[in-house]
Amino acid sequence: MRVHLLDGTYELFRHFYAMPRQTDRNGQEAAALIGVLGSVLGMFEGGSTHLGVATDHVIESFRNDLWAGYKTSEGIEPELLAQFHPLEEALRAMGVVVWAMEEFEADDALAAAARLAAESPAVEQVIICTPDKDLSQCVRGQRVVQLDRRKRELRDEGGVVARFGVGPASIPDYLALVGDSADGFPGIPGWGEKASGAILGRYTHLERIPVSHAQWEVPVRGAARLAAVLQENRELAMLFRTLATLRTDVPVGAVDDLRWRGPAPEFERVAQQLGMPGLWDRARRIPLTD
Repeated sequence: MRVHLLDGTYELFRHFYAMPRQTDRNGQEAAALIGVLGSVLGMFEGGSTHLGVATDHVIESFRNDLWAGYKTSEGIEPELLAQFHPLEEALRAMGVVVWAMEEFEADDALAAAARLAAESPAVEQVIICTPDKDLSQCVRGQRVVQLDRRKRELRDEGGVVARFGVGPASIPDYLALVGDSADGFPGIPGWGEKASGAILGRYTHLERIPVSHAQWEVPVRGAARLAAVLQENRELAMLFRTLATLRTDVPVGAVDDLRWRGPAPEFERVAQQLGMPGLWDRARRIPLTD
């Protein structure tokens, strides 16, 4: 079997900015919520049998205590933020396992679920559905892959190396150097994608990079300056790597919990409330696997 792990937060953002506004029967904005539900049903209609969805129940996490500039809910449009909790409730009514994160982030739940599923001999492949760069650290050969559903691009371990110049194990180090604007940390001054990929492609982790540029075994423009900047900001780089390292110890249940067994009767009420009774009709017509 294949296990699909969906970044619900990303999907909600994606549909919010892609779809025309639409209100539910209470006059509340619900277009993104409706879009995600329809997209998830499309996955089941397409043959997905095991699915878990991770969401950020609150945007802030333990990482905000480590770095003051880490991402928060500030600046998120209220109409988008208001759809997070209803999405979680609607997906559960659909019969989908939802990990709504508070102390941790949705990405941590995806990483933990990917590790759990990959350890199961019953699982043929784990497909992490998100384009987020930090989830590339979870990719393992062709067994754990990353899927950008919008672009329809599948990235295995070779694809990670082709994109970043480093393997999955080096992604937190890579992001520590180049930064991650989506998560709110800037990286190390002067360290761009090309230099970071070249150096980490050779040394894998930050602590293995020689202090002296004269010992670097790969040619990099401005090596002396980069080495000096890294040495000056080494503690900061280690902190950024901690921010970029996903936690795999988040409780996510068992792999068999992810088998979709059809919608609960409550989902009919949800669909009616959204003014989209067709969602219920679609859900109940999808054949279930043994």
